[in-house]
Amino acid sequence: MTRVIHTGDTHIGYRQYHRPERREDFLDAFRQVIEDAIDQNVDAVVHAGDLFNDRRPGLLDLRGSIDILEDLRAAEIPFLAIVGNHEDARDGQWIDLFEQLGLATHLDNTGTVVGNTTFYGLDHVPRAKRATLEYDFEPPETEFSALVAHGLFEPFPHGDWDLEEILSRATVNFDGLLLGDDHTPNQIQVEGTWATYCGSTERTSASQREPRGYNLVTFDEDVSITRRDIGTRDFVFIDLELGPSEGDSLVRERIRETDVDDAVVIVTIEGAGDSIPPADIEAVGDSEGALVTRVNDRRDVDSESEMSVSFVDPDDAVTNRVRELGLSDAARSVESLIRDEDLAKSNIRNRVVETVTETLDDPSAFESATMESEPDTEPNDAEEPTETGETVTDETAEDPAEADGPTETTMGDFL
Repeated sequence: MTRVIHTGDTHIGYRQYHRPERREDFLDAFRQVIEDAIDQNVDAVVHAGDLFNDRRPGLLDLRGSIDILEDLRAAEIPFLAIVGNHEDARDGQWIDLFEQLGLATHLDNTGTVVGNTTFYGLDHVPRAKRATLEYDFEPPETEFSALVAHGLFEPFPHGDWDLEEILSRATVNFDGLLLGDDHTPNQIQVEGTWATYCGSTERTSASQREPRGYNLVTFDEDVSITRRDIGTRDFVFIDLELGPSEGDSLVRERIRETDVDDAVVIVTIEGAGDSIPPADIEAVGDSEGALVTRVNDRRDVDSESEMSVSFVDPDDAVTNRVRELGLSDAARSVESLIRDEDLAKSNIRNRVVETVTETLDDPSAFESATMESEPDTEPNDAEEPTETGETVTDETAEDPAEADGPTETTMGDFL
């Protein structure tokens, strides 16, 4: 029997809502998973991609992750991982460093044996490059075999990479598919093979209301998948349907009668009622002790054309608009650099030149894309899918003053 923890989409370094506390929360969630692995004495921890939120993680995030994985190594539990869409395959990346330190194994087509199971890895592959994949894996010598892969797979929601095709073309008959990229935990059978998403270990979007956690997968007489929750910062969802004469006084009252201490508070307003200034409502949440308060006003606003206004995260609106423009992979990379608050303005020109130069070997990277085409990540660079299609923007920036000075050491300095 082989028991493994299947986790992924930990997005360490994500400074959600521009709050350092949220950045710490993502590292703490990963720590809880590893502590559970040690307490339960599992045979391995399998990470399905996007360990970090940024392709160039900072020193604090690297150190924190290394400290956590050193505890796992001391318990003699292997850490098996693949590369997700937030990680940069063109440069040295975290998994190269961690392999050098003996903290991780990069799964590939040769397979890694743990107990009675061989684990294979399939890193995230942009849609434009999938047609050339051969799905050629070395034959296993164990009773079970499992593929760990990162992407949005059909027949799951939001899928654009066919699991049935992978299973039919693969040279190994897989007993389990351990997946990452979709932050919503889910599991189905595809051609008799269990396929499962572990979901993210922290909420990367206000649409993710279910508890966060990981999968415990057992390979014995069959493949069994059990869901385990972890403790994360409270998200308090206050949903209001306002009548025609109701307004901000009702919203204020509801916040005050709810325990919001140290929580992320998401106020969603529907129905009718008066105009409500989001900043005023956020101030009420702050006065009641909330870490963050965001207002999502879904009511229609009279204008030349009807529209729905959301104030939960303005960066989402920018990211979604960029997606609609149908930019090429190269253009999206440049656009993300320009919006990267961690990058000192004086370094933007050099990084843009470097990025374009690295991309010259791939002409397809300069081809324009439609909304259905493959972006650098799924469904957009620095975005993550949710069950409702909502996305989350990469907000790893520290204080602007820090971004302008050489205070942040990146993984490149280690390699």
